[in-house]
Amino acid sequence: MKIYPAFLCFLFITIFISPSVSDHCNAQDKKVLLKIKKALGNPYLLASWDPKTDCCDWYCLECHPNTHRVVSLTLFSDDRLTGQIPPEVGDLPYLETLLFRHLPNLNGTIQPAIAKLKNLKMLRLSWTNLSGPVPNFLSQLKNLTYLDLSFNNLSGSIPSSLSTLPNLEDLHLDRNKLTGTIPESFGMFPRKNLYLFILSHNKLSGTIPASLANMDFNTIDLSRNLLEGDPSVLFGPNKTTFEIDLSRDMFQFGLSKVQFPKSLARLDLNHNKITGSIPAGLTDLELQFMNVSYNRLCGQIPVGGRLQSFDYSTYFHNRCLCGAPLDVCK
Repeated sequence: MKIYPAFLCFLFITIFISPSVSDHCNAQDKKVLLKIKKALGNPYLLASWDPKTDCCDWYCLECHPNTHRVVSLTLFSDDRLTGQIPPEVGDLPYLETLLFRHLPNLNGTIQPAIAKLKNLKMLRLSWTNLSGPVPNFLSQLKNLTYLDLSFNNLSGSIPSSLSTLPNLEDLHLDRNKLTGTIPESFGMFPRKNLYLFILSHNKLSGTIPASLANMDFNTIDLSRNLLEGDPSVLFGPNKTTFEIDLSRDMFQFGLSKVQFPKSLARLDLNHNKITGSIPAGLTDLELQFMNVSYNRLCGQIPVGGRLQSFDYSTYFHNRCLCGAPLDVCK
């Protein structure tokens, strides 16, 4: 059988050239990723990161469908991954998502090289052993919409510079060891309707900044801190808040005249020093959950709405609350 030169050329391309043609991964990105793998001790989680294969097919990352630059790096759920966040993460300039989550042996501080990631939209460093402060340099990430630093060992105060992030929608700083006050600047976020504002389970102290009256959060959780004073600025009939959790703090204010958002479905005020009576306006709300126990409330529980659908534990351990589901008022 006669073999034509054109066929030999095609065979050569198929066998020797096609693999490199199909490798869409950017060469520099691949080099950086392999450095990250080495810095983390070549964990099993990254076993698919074989330099002989296309990095856009590797586990834990995504490439842009057109440019083939790495846009997402998500490392999670591996207790064998040890060490610190490698500085090389800052050398992936097109990253939009960076996630290190459920990695109990990831330690050190939040990597300063992250400040180089100007395209970053989501930063999630949670359920790790990271320590040190919440760094000021995070305010340089102007495209950031989602910031989650929860369930770590972060300490120190919350930097007021976070309020300069123009696109931020969700902020999670809960379950750390943060101290100091909530910055006054947090009432001056460019976006006034942050979706999630979660600062619970820290050691924050002081009063709620008056500037927070300017904000319209969907969900606010400031529970289990050392906060005190009057948080009434968080409420208001014109807000669209769905959930407010101020439980297990040291708030001391009168509840009687508070006006609630019509959208409010979940309200937790337990274990504070709240006085007054339960406002009748709560009967107008479609409440799914409420807890005002362990306060200093008095008077009859208003009848109507969902207030009688909750059991006695919603209301008990107050000074002199009465009426269903508690005992009849005398």
